[in-house]
Amino acid sequence: MAKPKVLISDELSARAVEIFAERGCDVDFKPGLKPAELRGIIGGYQGLAIRSATKVTAELLAEATSLRVVGRAGIGVDNVDIKAATSRGVVVMNTPFGNAITTAEHAIALMFAVARQVPEANASTQAGKWEKNRFMGAELSFKTLGLIGCGNIGAIVAERALGLKMRVLAYDPFLSDDRAVELGVEKGTLDDVLARADFITIHTPLTDQTRNILSRANLMKTKKGVRIVNCARGGLVDELAVRDLLVSGHIAGAGFDVFVEEPAKQNVLFGAPNLVCTPHLGASTAEAQENVALQVAEQMSDYLLTGAVANSLNMPNVSAEDAPRLAPFLRLAENLGAFAGQLTDTDVKAISIEYEGAVASLNVKPLTQTALMGVLRPQLDTVNMVNAPVIARERGIDVAEVKHDRESDYQSLIRLSITTDQFTRSVSGTLFGGREPRLVEIKGIEIEAAFGRHMLYITNDDKPGFIGRLGTLLGQEKVNIATFHLGRDKPGGSAIALVQVDQPIGADLTARIRALDGVVQSKVLNF
Repeated sequence: MAKPKVLISDELSARAVEIFAERGCDVDFKPGLKPAELRGIIGGYQGLAIRSATKVTAELLAEATSLRVVGRAGIGVDNVDIKAATSRGVVVMNTPFGNAITTAEHAIALMFAVARQVPEANASTQAGKWEKNRFMGAELSFKTLGLIGCGNIGAIVAERALGLKMRVLAYDPFLSDDRAVELGVEKGTLDDVLARADFITIHTPLTDQTRNILSRANLMKTKKGVRIVNCARGGLVDELAVRDLLVSGHIAGAGFDVFVEEPAKQNVLFGAPNLVCTPHLGASTAEAQENVALQVAEQMSDYLLTGAVANSLNMPNVSAEDAPRLAPFLRLAENLGAFAGQLTDTDVKAISIEYEGAVASLNVKPLTQTALMGVLRPQLDTVNMVNAPVIARERGIDVAEVKHDRESDYQSLIRLSITTDQFTRSVSGTLFGGREPRLVEIKGIEIEAAFGRHMLYITNDDKPGFIGRLGTLLGQEKVNIATFHLGRDKPGGSAIALVQVDQPIGADLTARIRALDGVVQSKVLNF
């Protein structure tokens, strides 16, 4: 049997090359290839190990006729077209925990640099000046640190900040009360963090829910003299607003390691007062680079040689025997999770996945992992089938997997329930024709609908005229309705409308739908 061939196209530790070779792979180390050069040779490789420089595009994947796995030494996979990789059967892996400590430490370093104006003071002193009175700093001790995101990296920042005698106030929809107590942090809403924090540091992925989370409007809610640090992702903060507020003095200082456009050769922030910038150095320590390089080499080798999958972003842990039977149920579980996750904006306490009928006799573990991934992914884009249980456990979410040995109204049924401080919501689904995922129940209300790419979920009072008002509004906006499904708990009670449309629905139209008479909740869903 020929050895699998692996190409390392970015700078990685020499030890990674050794691990590939020791485990039985042929490996070529060719960093710095131009896109055309990479496309010209990629067809001869089964594995591609990268960092952030290589762009794994649909065009590159089209030439990668033998490629089985892409391994990203690091967390972010913005440079990988995961949808295109999935469509071609290419597994995409990352190393989600290798950079955690170094990124957290860089955030702390920027907090110190911003608080004590270290870069400006250094430049002034080396220029032969002695401007001791110019650089009046601020202590971190006994200040309130507002964390936006308290996952793996955020928790490390919290630990370090508590060691500096800071008070830590954390906003994270998936942070449980028990986990907050364990970390020694206070849970709060986003508005709590904005109003109370002396320092704010962000540790979330960039998703539709977190994009521009520190918008101009939210930044205006902060106290005068706040200091902002972003070592997570560009796009989480309104850069122009930060510049304006630095100039006005509302923001006393800011530290940015990431930017909307990278490499950031030019940026609206540059030149603003009391600003510290670094060129995306969060993961740039020798220890971190060594860790992620070793991890990606081990993961890719295991997959190529044994079929074992770890930290995959697009493939669950499924044995070769179970794969054909589980495939349609995996799609159903992911869709049910995504449906519930997109409707949940508050703290998740517990998630229960129940199985009835024929599905209960299968290996449901990958189904549960996939359902968890669907729930968490709207908030955490790095979650995958492998690490979803770990992330849920880190956030103190109680996960229950229940198999019912009883008769079901359907040949197979999966019911997913989410419990928060405010409610318990369930959604159920089955397979039509043994292959097609369908919704059959939402919040105890019977409703039968297929999952569509663009959907509108509405709860409303069951009164005459609502369907007409909704249809008229969508028609006026030239939004074509593909399917329209209705359900209610009782006449004149609570009703649900689930509408599949042919195009995305923007924020303005969503607000107008929400303002319709009788609407209780309106949410755009995407699958």
